[in-house]
Amino acid sequence: MAERVIRLDLEYDGTDFVGWQIQARGRTVQGELARALATFLREEVVPVGSGRTDAGTHALGQVAHFRTRSGLAPRRMQQALNGLLPPDIAVTACAEADDGFHARYSAVGKRYRYRIADRKSPLDRRRLWTLFRPLDLDRMRHAAAALPGTHHFGAFCKQDPEPDRFDCHIHSAAWNRAGCELVFEIEGNRFLRHMVRVLVGTMVEIGLGQRPPDDVARLLAEAANGADPRLCRSRAGATAPAVGLCLMRVFYPDP
Repeated sequence: MAERVIRLDLEYDGTDFVGWQIQARGRTVQGELARALATFLREEVVPVGSGRTDAGTHALGQVAHFRTRSGLAPRRMQQALNGLLPPDIAVTACAEADDGFHARYSAVGKRYRYRIADRKSPLDRRRLWTLFRPLDLDRMRHAAAALPGTHHFGAFCKQDPEPDRFDCHIHSAAWNRAGCELVFEIEGNRFLRHMVRVLVGTMVEIGLGQRPPDDVARLLAEAANGADPRLCRSRAGATAPAVGLCLMRVFYPDP
């Protein structure tokens, strides 16, 4: 049978994973998925994700693909995978894709959400950052307003290894309150390693009054004007914990 491309939509709790990508040590989402695929397809299949997620980062809408010569229907594949995968990973959708589909290179954007709570939440403790300090939402909203547009994000990413390029286009970025939580949502064409977490960490420092509300705009301008990215990063805030971050959706061109 001719080789087919199968797209998987995935949800996972990243708490007990060292990340998406297979590594020498530790559980990974890609590794668990590859083992499950090999079990019922009887093929050595390495699924390709839309991008890496850090250790402890969650996903509601991660996308992966793999190539196979199996004739099984996508619905049967989804059932088999969900029966074989551990409780912290689920396949929410499975479909045959066009031959040219690539989970990473076909993607045109992503949406992330970061959650912060101001009180202890036993049920949600694995999905949000509990910060027992008051945050000024207006100051954080002012900071986030500088993000939409195309910018050099050298101040807001992990630089080991250094990215091949620092420019990203942000479509929207906003903080909102939901009960005892502050929720940050950001959507853009691409994101650098730790980018959302560094942005959140910097804006939390703004919300605590430790930085001026214009600091995000200042750091973006410094990088755009040619400042050393490593120096820019040292001037930004701390990296927020991975526990509050969730990949909500990956966007692809309309068929």
